[in-house]
Amino acid sequence: MNRAWTYLIIAGLLEFVWAVGLKQSNGLTKPGPAVVTIVAALLSMYLLSLAMRVLPVGTAYAVWTGIGAVGAAVIGMVWLGESREFWRIVSLVLIVGGIVGLKITGRN
Repeated sequence: MNRAWTYLIIAGLLEFVWAVGLKQSNGLTKPGPAVVTIVAALLSMYLLSLAMRVLPVGTAYAVWTGIGAVGAAVIGMVWLGESREFWRIVSLVLIVGGIVGLKITGRN
């Protein structure tokens, strides 16, 4: 795996950190979670920008948002009591399949 993909994966992980942090910060009104949210969002976007120097924009953006969406949904289900309904889980698996497909069919 090249450096661009490493940056992209870390950026995607940070995306769900800031998404969950946004929920925990109660609209950025709680200072601790708000700082974590803002730092994670900025670092996530910075790493995404580094990945996009090499990767196509469509691939990079889709993978970044996919990792963030799946991560936030899983955190929501595991720690925040959100629905674990069968079709929701199937949908998340389909997103992961799309991310893997973009990785294995991409040039970079």
